[in-house]
Amino acid sequence: MFRNREVRRFAVLFAAVAVTAAVIGFLIRPAAGILSLLSSAVFGAAFYAFTRARYQKIAEVSEQIDLVLHHADRIFIGGSDEGELSILQSEVTKMTLRLREQNDALKQEKAHLADSLADIAHQLRTPLTSVNLVLSLLANQPDAGERKALLREAEELLTQMDWLLTSLLKLSRLDAGIVVFQSERVDVASLVDAALRPLQIPMELHDVSLRVDAPEGIEILGDAGWLSEALRNILKNCMESAGDHGKIEVVCEDNPLYAGIVIRDSGAGFEREELPRLFDRFYRGKGTNAAGCGIGLALCKTIITRQGGTVTAGNHPQGGAVFSIRFPK
Repeated sequence: MFRNREVRRFAVLFAAVAVTAAVIGFLIRPAAGILSLLSSAVFGAAFYAFTRARYQKIAEVSEQIDLVLHHADRIFIGGSDEGELSILQSEVTKMTLRLREQNDALKQEKAHLADSLADIAHQLRTPLTSVNLVLSLLANQPDAGERKALLREAEELLTQMDWLLTSLLKLSRLDAGIVVFQSERVDVASLVDAALRPLQIPMELHDVSLRVDAPEGIEILGDAGWLSEALRNILKNCMESAGDHGKIEVVCEDNPLYAGIVIRDSGAGFEREELPRLFDRFYRGKGTNAAGCGIGLALCKTIITRQGGTVTAGNHPQGGAVFSIRFPK
Protein backbone atom coordinates (compact mmCIF):
# COMPACT_ATOMS: atom_id res chain seq x y z
CA MET A 1 0.00 0.00 0.00
CA PHE A 2 2.81 2.41 0.94
CA ARG A 3 4.45 1.76 -2.43
CA ASN A 4 1.85 4.16 -3.81
CA ARG A 5 3.36 7.65 -4.13
CA GLU A 6 0.09 9.42 -3.27
CA VAL A 7 -0.35 7.35 -0.10
CA ARG A 8 3.23 8.11 1.00
CA ARG A 9 2.73 11.83 0.43
CA PHE A 10 -0.52 11.84 2.39
CA ALA A 11 1.10 9.86 5.26
CA VAL A 12 4.03 12.28 5.51
CA LEU A 13 1.69 15.30 5.39
CA PHE A 14 -0.62 13.76 7.99
CA ALA A 15 2.30 12.97 10.31
CA ALA A 16 3.61 16.52 9.97
CA VAL A 17 0.20 18.02 10.70
CA ALA A 18 -0.34 15.66 13.64
CA VAL A 19 3.05 16.47 15.21
CA THR A 20 2.53 20.20 14.68
CA ALA A 21 -0.94 20.05 16.27
CA ALA A 22 0.39 18.04 19.24
CA VAL A 23 3.27 20.47 19.85
CA ILE A 24 0.93 23.46 19.72
CA GLY A 25 -1.50 21.66 22.04
CA PHE A 26 1.21 20.89 24.61
CA LEU A 27 2.35 24.51 24.49
CA ILE A 28 -1.16 25.68 25.21
CA ARG A 29 -2.12 22.98 27.69
CA PRO A 30 -0.92 19.38 28.29
CA ALA A 31 -4.46 18.03 28.10
CA ALA A 32 -4.91 19.66 24.70
CA GLY A 33 -1.69 18.06 23.47
CA ILE A 34 -2.80 14.61 24.65
CA LEU A 35 -6.23 15.08 23.05
CA SER A 36 -4.58 16.12 19.80
CA LEU A 37 -2.37 13.01 19.82
CA LEU A 38 -5.33 10.72 20.52
CA SER A 39 -7.44 12.35 17.79
CA SER A 40 -4.59 12.03 15.28
CA ALA A 41 -4.06 8.38 16.23
CA VAL A 42 -7.76 7.50 15.86
CA PHE A 43 -8.06 9.34 12.55
CA GLY A 44 -4.82 7.80 11.26
CA ALA A 45 -5.94 4.29 12.25
CA ALA A 46 -9.33 4.77 10.60
CA PHE A 47 -7.72 6.10 7.44
CA TYR A 48 -5.24 3.21 7.40
CA ALA A 49 -8.01 0.61 7.83
CA PHE A 50 -10.15 2.20 5.11
CA THR A 51 -7.24 2.53 2.66
CA ARG A 52 -6.05 -1.03 3.35
CA ALA A 53 -9.55 -2.42 2.74
CA ARG A 54 -9.77 -0.42 -0.47
CA TYR A 55 -6.43 -1.75 -1.71
CA GLN A 56 -7.43 -5.30 -0.80
CA LYS A 57 -10.53 -4.93 -2.99
CA ILE A 58 -8.42 -3.57 -5.83
CA ALA A 59 -5.96 -6.44 -5.36
CA GLU A 60 -8.85 -8.94 -5.62
CA VAL A 61 -10.00 -7.34 -8.86
CA SER A 62 -6.42 -7.44 -10.14
CA GLU A 63 -6.12 -11.14 -9.28
CA GLN A 64 -9.36 -11.92 -11.07
CA ILE A 65 -8.19 -10.02 -14.16
CA ASP A 66 -4.96 -12.01 -14.05
CA LEU A 67 -7.00 -15.22 -13.92
CA VAL A 68 -8.91 -14.11 -17.00
CA LEU A 69 -5.65 -13.44 -18.82
CA HIS A 70 -4.50 -16.95 -17.91
CA HIS A 71 -7.66 -18.57 -19.31
CA ALA A 72 -9.55 -19.24 -16.09
CA ASP A 73 -12.90 -20.87 -16.69
CA ARG A 74 -14.60 -19.15 -13.77
CA ILE A 75 -14.01 -15.95 -11.84
CA PHE A 76 -15.71 -14.29 -8.90
CA ILE A 77 -15.66 -10.61 -8.06
CA GLY A 78 -17.37 -9.77 -4.79
CA GLY A 79 -19.75 -6.85 -4.52
CA SER A 80 -18.69 -3.44 -3.29
CA ASP A 81 -20.74 -0.56 -1.89
CA GLU A 82 -18.08 2.04 -2.68
CA GLY A 83 -18.94 4.23 -5.67
CA GLU A 84 -15.85 4.27 -7.92
CA LEU A 85 -14.71 0.79 -6.93
CA SER A 86 -18.20 -0.58 -7.50
CA ILE A 87 -18.21 0.93 -11.00
CA LEU A 88 -14.77 -0.58 -11.65
CA GLN A 89 -15.93 -4.01 -10.53
CA SER A 90 -19.04 -3.75 -12.70
CA GLU A 91 -16.99 -2.82 -15.77
CA VAL A 92 -14.46 -5.60 -15.12
CA THR A 93 -17.31 -8.09 -14.80
CA LYS A 94 -18.77 -6.95 -18.13
CA MET A 95 -15.34 -7.11 -19.77
CA THR A 96 -14.81 -10.60 -18.38
CA LEU A 97 -18.11 -11.84 -19.74
CA ARG A 98 -17.34 -10.38 -23.17
CA LEU A 99 -13.87 -11.93 -23.14
CA ARG A 100 -15.32 -15.29 -22.16
CA GLU A 101 -17.90 -15.14 -24.94
CA GLN A 102 -15.25 -14.17 -27.47
CA ASN A 103 -12.97 -16.92 -26.21
CA ASP A 104 -15.73 -19.51 -26.57
CA ALA A 105 -16.51 -18.23 -30.06
CA LEU A 106 -12.83 -18.45 -31.03
CA LYS A 107 -12.65 -22.01 -29.71
CA GLN A 108 -15.67 -22.97 -31.80
CA GLU A 109 -14.20 -21.25 -34.86
CA LYS A 110 -10.90 -23.03 -34.30
CA ALA A 111 -12.62 -26.41 -34.03
CA HIS A 112 -14.73 -25.64 -37.11
CA LEU A 113 -11.62 -24.57 -39.05
CA ALA A 114 -9.80 -27.76 -38.08
CA ASP A 115 -12.75 -29.88 -39.19
CA SER A 116 -13.07 -27.89 -42.42
CA LEU A 117 -9.39 -28.28 -43.24
CA ALA A 118 -9.63 -32.00 -42.62
CA ASP A 119 -12.67 -32.21 -44.90
CA ILE A 120 -10.95 -30.16 -47.60
CA ALA A 121 -7.89 -32.39 -47.44
CA HIS A 122 -10.11 -35.46 -47.74
CA GLN A 123 -12.07 -34.01 -50.66
CA LEU A 124 -8.87 -33.17 -52.53
CA ARG A 125 -7.12 -36.43 -51.68
CA THR A 126 -9.89 -38.59 -53.17
CA PRO A 127 -9.74 -37.21 -56.74
CA LEU A 128 -5.94 -36.90 -56.58
CA THR A 129 -5.66 -40.59 -55.72
CA SER A 130 -8.03 -41.40 -58.56
CA VAL A 131 -6.04 -39.26 -61.00
CA ASN A 132 -2.80 -41.00 -60.02
CA LEU A 133 -4.46 -44.37 -60.57
CA VAL A 134 -5.83 -43.31 -63.96
CA LEU A 135 -2.41 -42.00 -65.04
CA SER A 136 -0.71 -45.23 -64.03
CA LEU A 137 -3.29 -47.21 -66.02
CA LEU A 138 -2.87 -44.83 -68.94
CA ALA A 139 0.88 -45.39 -69.03
CA ASN A 140 0.38 -49.15 -69.44
CA GLN A 141 -2.62 -49.07 -71.79
CA PRO A 142 -1.79 -49.64 -75.47
CA ASP A 143 -5.38 -49.58 -76.72
CA ALA A 144 -6.30 -46.15 -78.14
CA GLY A 145 -9.97 -46.43 -77.18
CA GLU A 146 -9.17 -47.29 -73.57
CA ARG A 147 -6.60 -44.49 -73.40
CA LYS A 148 -9.22 -42.02 -74.61
CA ALA A 149 -11.68 -43.20 -71.94
CA LEU A 150 -9.02 -42.92 -69.23
CA LEU A 151 -8.11 -39.41 -70.37
CA ARG A 152 -11.78 -38.39 -70.21
CA GLU A 153 -12.04 -39.81 -66.69
CA ALA A 154 -8.91 -37.91 -65.61
CA GLU A 155 -10.33 -34.72 -67.09
CA GLU A 156 -13.57 -35.18 -65.13
CA LEU A 157 -11.62 -35.68 -61.89
CA LEU A 158 -9.54 -32.55 -62.50
CA THR A 159 -12.72 -30.60 -63.31
CA GLN A 160 -14.19 -31.79 -60.02
CA MET A 161 -11.11 -30.55 -58.13
CA ASP A 162 -11.26 -27.19 -59.93
CA TRP A 163 -14.94 -26.81 -59.03
CA LEU A 164 -14.22 -27.65 -55.39
CA LEU A 165 -11.42 -25.10 -55.08
CA THR A 166 -13.45 -22.43 -56.88
CA SER A 167 -16.43 -23.01 -54.58
CA LEU A 168 -14.24 -22.84 -51.49
CA LEU A 169 -12.77 -19.54 -52.65
CA LYS A 170 -16.24 -18.13 -53.23
CA LEU A 171 -17.37 -19.26 -49.77
CA SER A 172 -14.31 -17.66 -48.17
CA ARG A 173 -15.05 -14.38 -49.97
CA LEU A 174 -18.63 -14.46 -48.75
CA ASP A 175 -17.54 -15.25 -45.17
CA ALA A 176 -15.00 -12.42 -45.23
CA GLY A 177 -17.73 -9.96 -46.24
CA ILE A 178 -15.84 -8.66 -49.28
CA VAL A 179 -18.61 -9.56 -51.72
CA VAL A 180 -20.99 -6.72 -52.54
CA PHE A 181 -24.21 -8.03 -54.08
CA GLN A 182 -25.80 -5.96 -56.80
CA SER A 183 -29.48 -5.18 -56.33
CA GLU A 184 -31.25 -5.25 -59.69
CA ARG A 185 -34.32 -6.66 -61.36
CA VAL A 186 -33.52 -10.17 -62.57
CA ASP A 187 -35.72 -12.05 -65.03
CA VAL A 188 -36.24 -15.55 -63.61
CA ALA A 189 -36.47 -17.23 -67.03
CA SER A 190 -33.13 -15.72 -68.06
CA LEU A 191 -31.68 -16.71 -64.69
CA VAL A 192 -32.68 -20.36 -65.18
CA ASP A 193 -31.29 -20.36 -68.71
CA ALA A 194 -27.94 -18.95 -67.54
CA ALA A 195 -27.71 -21.53 -64.75
CA LEU A 196 -28.49 -24.43 -67.10
CA ARG A 197 -26.13 -23.43 -69.91
CA PRO A 198 -22.90 -24.94 -68.41
CA LEU A 199 -24.75 -28.17 -67.50
CA GLN A 200 -26.29 -28.92 -70.89
CA ILE A 201 -23.42 -31.07 -72.17
CA PRO A 202 -23.11 -33.16 -68.96
CA MET A 203 -26.89 -33.67 -69.04
CA GLU A 204 -26.73 -34.86 -72.64
CA LEU A 205 -23.85 -37.23 -71.84
CA HIS A 206 -25.87 -38.80 -69.02
CA ASP A 207 -29.13 -38.68 -70.96
CA VAL A 208 -30.86 -36.55 -68.32
CA SER A 209 -34.16 -35.16 -69.59
CA LEU A 210 -35.07 -31.61 -68.59
CA ARG A 211 -38.41 -29.80 -68.42
CA VAL A 212 -38.49 -26.07 -67.72
CA ASP A 213 -41.64 -24.06 -67.04
CA ALA A 214 -40.46 -20.44 -66.76
CA PRO A 215 -43.06 -17.91 -67.90
CA GLU A 216 -41.80 -14.53 -69.06
CA GLY A 217 -42.23 -11.54 -66.79
CA ILE A 218 -41.37 -13.10 -63.41
CA GLU A 219 -38.70 -11.00 -61.71
CA ILE A 220 -36.77 -11.06 -58.45
CA LEU A 221 -34.46 -8.51 -56.87
CA GLY A 222 -30.84 -9.58 -56.52
CA ASP A 223 -27.46 -10.17 -58.12
CA ALA A 224 -27.90 -12.10 -61.38
CA GLY A 225 -24.39 -13.56 -61.42
CA TRP A 226 -24.42 -14.91 -57.88
CA LEU A 227 -28.02 -16.11 -58.10
CA SER A 228 -27.13 -18.01 -61.27
CA GLU A 229 -24.26 -19.62 -59.35
CA ALA A 230 -26.61 -20.68 -56.54
CA LEU A 231 -29.19 -22.11 -58.93
CA ARG A 232 -26.50 -23.95 -60.90
CA ASN A 233 -25.30 -25.70 -57.74
CA ILE A 234 -28.79 -27.00 -57.03
CA LEU A 235 -29.20 -28.16 -60.63
CA LYS A 236 -25.80 -29.86 -60.47
CA ASN A 237 -26.85 -31.66 -57.30
CA CYS A 238 -30.10 -32.78 -58.94
CA MET A 239 -28.27 -33.99 -62.05
CA GLU A 240 -25.90 -36.10 -59.97
CA SER A 241 -28.79 -37.48 -57.89
CA ALA A 242 -30.94 -38.31 -60.90
CA GLY A 243 -28.12 -40.27 -62.56
CA ASP A 244 -28.19 -41.70 -66.07
CA HIS A 245 -31.56 -41.45 -67.84
CA GLY A 246 -32.89 -39.32 -64.99
CA LYS A 247 -35.31 -36.41 -65.08
CA ILE A 248 -35.15 -32.82 -63.79
CA GLU A 249 -38.07 -30.42 -63.64
CA VAL A 250 -37.79 -26.67 -63.10
CA VAL A 251 -40.96 -24.67 -62.41
CA CYS A 252 -41.04 -20.93 -61.79
CA GLU A 253 -43.93 -19.53 -59.77
CA ASP A 254 -45.21 -16.04 -59.08
CA ASN A 255 -47.84 -14.82 -56.62
CA PRO A 256 -48.54 -11.67 -54.57
CA LEU A 257 -46.34 -12.89 -51.70
CA TYR A 258 -43.20 -14.17 -53.44
CA ALA A 259 -41.50 -15.25 -56.64
CA GLY A 260 -39.98 -18.69 -56.55
CA ILE A 261 -38.25 -21.53 -58.36
CA VAL A 262 -39.03 -25.17 -57.63
CA ILE A 263 -36.55 -27.83 -58.81
CA ARG A 264 -37.34 -31.52 -58.68
CA ASP A 265 -35.31 -34.57 -59.72
CA SER A 266 -36.11 -38.25 -60.18
CA GLY A 267 -33.40 -39.51 -57.84
CA ALA A 268 -33.73 -41.42 -54.60
CA GLY A 269 -34.41 -38.32 -52.51
CA PHE A 270 -33.09 -37.77 -48.99
CA GLU A 271 -33.20 -39.72 -45.76
CA ARG A 272 -35.29 -38.02 -43.10
CA GLU A 273 -32.33 -37.55 -40.75
CA GLU A 274 -30.35 -35.88 -43.54
CA LEU A 275 -32.78 -33.03 -44.16
CA PRO A 276 -31.68 -30.71 -41.28
CA ARG A 277 -28.03 -30.90 -42.40
CA LEU A 278 -28.32 -30.74 -46.19
CA PHE A 279 -26.99 -27.18 -46.35
CA ASP A 280 -24.17 -27.71 -43.84
CA ARG A 281 -20.69 -27.37 -45.22
CA PHE A 282 -18.95 -30.63 -46.13
CA TYR A 283 -21.98 -32.68 -45.16
CA ARG A 284 -22.35 -35.69 -47.42
CA GLY A 285 -25.55 -37.64 -46.98
CA LYS A 286 -25.94 -41.37 -47.38
CA GLY A 287 -27.37 -40.90 -50.85
CA THR A 288 -24.64 -38.56 -52.05
CA ASN A 289 -22.51 -40.07 -54.78
CA ALA A 290 -18.75 -39.93 -54.98
CA ALA A 291 -18.79 -36.67 -56.89
CA GLY A 292 -20.51 -34.77 -54.11
CA CYS A 293 -18.41 -32.85 -51.64
CA GLY A 294 -20.91 -30.96 -49.47
CA ILE A 295 -19.95 -27.50 -50.76
CA GLY A 296 -22.46 -26.66 -53.48
CA LEU A 297 -25.59 -26.53 -51.32
CA ALA A 298 -23.80 -24.61 -48.55
CA LEU A 299 -22.65 -22.04 -51.10
CA CYS A 300 -26.15 -21.91 -52.57
CA LYS A 301 -27.80 -21.18 -49.21
CA THR A 302 -25.24 -18.50 -48.32
CA ILE A 303 -25.78 -16.68 -51.62
CA ILE A 304 -29.57 -16.78 -51.44
CA THR A 305 -30.01 -15.89 -47.76
CA ARG A 306 -27.55 -13.00 -48.02
CA GLN A 307 -29.87 -11.51 -50.65
CA GLY A 308 -33.05 -11.88 -48.62
CA GLY A 309 -34.29 -15.17 -50.07
CA THR A 310 -34.89 -18.61 -48.64
CA VAL A 311 -34.02 -22.08 -49.89
CA THR A 312 -35.40 -25.37 -48.59
CA ALA A 313 -35.05 -29.00 -49.56
CA GLY A 314 -37.23 -32.04 -49.07
CA ASN A 315 -38.69 -35.13 -50.68
CA HIS A 316 -41.41 -34.93 -53.32
CA PRO A 317 -44.56 -37.01 -52.58
CA GLN A 318 -44.10 -38.78 -55.92
CA GLY A 319 -40.42 -39.51 -55.30
CA GLY A 320 -37.14 -37.69 -55.75
CA ALA A 321 -35.74 -34.56 -54.16
CA VAL A 322 -37.34 -31.12 -54.42
CA PHE A 323 -35.73 -27.73 -53.80
CA SER A 324 -37.68 -24.52 -53.32
CA ILE A 325 -36.20 -21.03 -53.68
CA ARG A 326 -38.34 -18.05 -52.70
CA PHE A 327 -37.82 -14.30 -52.76
CA PRO A 328 -40.48 -12.23 -50.97
CA LYS A 329 -41.98 -9.21 -52.69
